[in-house]
Amino acid sequence: MSLKSWWRWIREWLRQRAPLHIDSAAPDDADTLAAIHAACFAHDWNAEEIAALLRDGNVIGLVARRTGLFGRRRAIGFLLLRTAADEAEVLTIAVDPRRRRLGCGRKLLEAGLRRLYRDRIDALFLEVEAGNQPALALYRRLGFTQVGERRGYYGHSDGTSSAALVMRVELVRSKRR
Repeated sequence: MSLKSWWRWIREWLRQRAPLHIDSAAPDDADTLAAIHAACFAHDWNAEEIAALLRDGNVIGLVARRTGLFGRRRAIGFLLLRTAADEAEVLTIAVDPRRRRLGCGRKLLEAGLRRLYRDRIDALFLEVEAGNQPALALYRRLGFTQVGERRGYYGHSDGTSSAALVMRVELVRSKRR
């Protein structure tokens, strides 16, 4: 095995097995989170917009970090939730395209759901493009159900549009009331 292929194997092994840590996001993370968002979506949010959201008292920001070879924790995904009264919405969830399919999105959402449950939130809403099958599968596994549809919500550069599905998950609270 050549040195180059050995190094590639080590990087891939670390990418898949390095510990994943979910932390609270801070305005200082905004540049990194904006870069991740830009890699995931056609309409990206800049660092100032993300920093402003993270300073908002009704927004919960979570960031997923993987520990690298030399112990440095690198952000690979994030989740922004906004609360209002006893409900919350997913503002965005983004995972670096090179780091997808490793459970990062699921762990971010699970951490967000635990936080909302602790904060006594009754339900979480989100919108997802109707054709985004990986995201739909994840949301359904976590208990989300479709409660609405917004036709033509997402515009594409080729002039077409697609629907946004509105989904909701109930956070069980019957024993805490």
